Amino acid sequence: MAEKADVWQGTLALMVLRTLEVMGPQHGYGLARRIEQTSGDLLALNYGTLYPALLRLEQEGFIRSSWGASENNRRAKFYQLTKAGRRQVKKAAAEWEQTTEILSRFLQPAEEE
Repeated sequence: MAEKADVWQGTLALMVLRTLEVMGPQHGYGLARRIEQTSGDLLALNYGTLYPALLRLEQEGFIRSSWGASENNRRAKFYQLTKAGRRQVKKAAAEWEQTTEILSRFLQPAEEE
């Protein structure tokens, strides 16, 4: 089995926002597992990276949090998108689509002269 890769710089916020957009409110552990699952278990999500990202997204107004009970009845902080977060998902997704389009040009085999 291949070694899991770390989450790429600058992509975690988009992955979190998009996961919340698709799945609805989630707690941190659920978010981490879903992101890893969506990656086909190719990414390893470090909790030391996830929770500061969640705090930053909340401070920026893209998500909000509230306390609730997890599926195993434990107290957990749940995160959900705000209206600003929904706008940010669209903006960030468009930026990454453009970035990957540009990078794909560099990864194409060089044409022989």
